[in-house]
Amino acid sequence: MSARRPAVDLASLSEQQLLDLRFRDLGLSLADTPLAARALELSIELRKRDLRFRPAVWLSSDWFSPEGVSGFAVPFFLAHRRLTRLERSQMLSVEGGDRAHAMQLFRHECGHAIDSAFGLHRRKDWRAVFGRFSDHYPMHYQAAPKSRDFVQHLDAWYAQSHPAEDFAETFAVWLDPRSRWRERYAQWPALAKLEYVDRLMRSLAGRKPPFVLRERTEELGTLSKTLRQHYAEKRAHYSATRPEVQDGELLRLFAYEPRRLRSRSAARFLARIRPAVRERVSQWTGEAAYTIDQVLKDMMQRARELELSVEPRRKELLRDVELVVAVQTMNYLHAGFHRRAR
Repeated sequence: MSARRPAVDLASLSEQQLLDLRFRDLGLSLADTPLAARALELSIELRKRDLRFRPAVWLSSDWFSPEGVSGFAVPFFLAHRRLTRLERSQMLSVEGGDRAHAMQLFRHECGHAIDSAFGLHRRKDWRAVFGRFSDHYPMHYQAAPKSRDFVQHLDAWYAQSHPAEDFAETFAVWLDPRSRWRERYAQWPALAKLEYVDRLMRSLAGRKPPFVLRERTEELGTLSKTLRQHYAEKRAHYSATRPEVQDGELLRLFAYEPRRLRSRSAARFLARIRPAVRERVSQWTGEAAYTIDQVLKDMMQRARELELSVEPRRKELLRDVELVVAVQTMNYLHAGFHRRAR
């Protein structure tokens, strides 16, 4: 299938002009984009495992695989460089923005799709390994970072969020030709899950899937929402609940010296180091860069209200700020506030 020409010249539009476009007006097709290459790479990996299943892949507003559908959606912002820049501008990071991360997500979503195509979660042995597919999907989940009962694949210990995600993550690790999962998980209880998936997929080799439903839920060309509305909702999702750095932590980092505020403002210092701290803490914790950025904005506002300043001889203050934000974020996540992402 050949790609359709975009309805508008996306590269020539300003950010504000892009935000006013509706999804359906973007005129994008999966073909002839980097996403088509990723879909082909996934097909090659499946073929090498002698799996006949090939998931349907289509463009939508985000990553997701609808329950019962033997395919998955990939986000519009990876189909055009201008939209990738817009995503980074709006959300400060791009999920699947490089080949390695995109393939992680392709394999994960393929796990959901192959489960639907073969009805795997209905099997008694599947439930014995992963749990009940029918369990409630929580909006938030509590992760145990040190647990070895789950594979570690996507950020935020995502396998721990639900049995369906546990399977999809385990499948993704199994499918990755470079994962070396037998060595990586040799001393982990999670190895039993990988070995089960290995046996299960071998039993499906060469078989045609019995439940092929290729409904393209929320395909990009059917969506009338504007990009401005989409990003407003997405930012609200990531900022609705977030870690809170207490005044006591700020007072341990900074000094109360109103007379020196102009030259040594703690708020200005935080503004200067904000990009570096945001990126590093997001990498450490797996929390969204946008959420970490909101924490730093809160810190800047509160430091301004408390009239805090930077002590002139305070060494390694950047590192101390990173640690405070990281520790508060991890405490927050351990309390059960990891948001389900897909």
